[in-house]
Amino acid sequence: MTSSRSICDNKAVIYILSAVAIILWGMSYIWGDRLISLGIPIFFFVPLRILLAGVLLFVFNFLTGQIKWIARKDIWKFALLAMFEPLVYFLCETYGIKETGSPTISAMIIASVPIFSVVAGFVFFRERISLLNCFGVVVTLVGIFLVLRSQMDCGTPENFALGIFLLMMAVLSEVGHASLTKCLAGDYRPQVIVMYQFLIGSVYMLPFFLTKGLESFDSSYYSWEVLRPILCLALLCSSLAFSLWAMTIKRLGVAKSSVFLAMMCVATALVAEIIGREHLCLVQWIGIAVAVLGIVLSQYTVCRRTRQASR
Repeated sequence: MTSSRSICDNKAVIYILSAVAIILWGMSYIWGDRLISLGIPIFFFVPLRILLAGVLLFVFNFLTGQIKWIARKDIWKFALLAMFEPLVYFLCETYGIKETGSPTISAMIIASVPIFSVVAGFVFFRERISLLNCFGVVVTLVGIFLVLRSQMDCGTPENFALGIFLLMMAVLSEVGHASLTKCLAGDYRPQVIVMYQFLIGSVYMLPFFLTKGLESFDSSYYSWEVLRPILCLALLCSSLAFSLWAMTIKRLGVAKSSVFLAMMCVATALVAEIIGREHLCLVQWIGIAVAVLGIVLSQYTVCRRTRQASR
């Protein structure tokens, strides 16, 4: 009885940590959109965000004695991990937000990660997926479709299709990132994986930062209005959220953990509505509710299987 209770408690903690990461990522769309609206180049604030996050995690891991050097056999994995995310993911995601003109729509597209992660989890890690899990993913995608269709009926920016394409590229890179994180999680702590991921990623982004990022640099970049969202992105959405997410992937697996990403659209929509950045119509809110229902269905069998196994 004690062992089964401790398992449930651990699961509850993992779900809570997952929710915190998702809420922070949902808010990242608002902060990223804010920087874009201020005219700050994407190649300036994205590399700076990644570098700051990597340095902060290095300091944390050094002070807590958790630094572990990369084994020779894992060098290519970390190099590929950093290419998937932050390089490809953040650039495609941020430009996707810019071209769609909607933080909420962007978050909804990223919410389609589960359908690809289910395939990756089954093919590469033989993770068991029930019919109800699959049905939950389908329901989530129906909710995404409702939101997108309503947005298209109301009119879209000129490069809306390009923005959707870039966001889908970000989705595929997230699947690759989650799969590699799962491979490395057995030998490295989550915050160590994320530290190397961001430090290597900042090297990848350095040429873009020195050319495009500093092309129109001026004193306004030092203002608190610009620095505040960059610090929030680096401290909360990168250092903290990614460490929590690596922990989630390690415990829940690629397919199960990725379903939580659909919650980002809820956090983004609520924050955007509260601050007046974006107002959703009734159909879009229904679509978000349907997406959340899909998340519940996709996780239901996980909880039931855990209880049965503890009897």
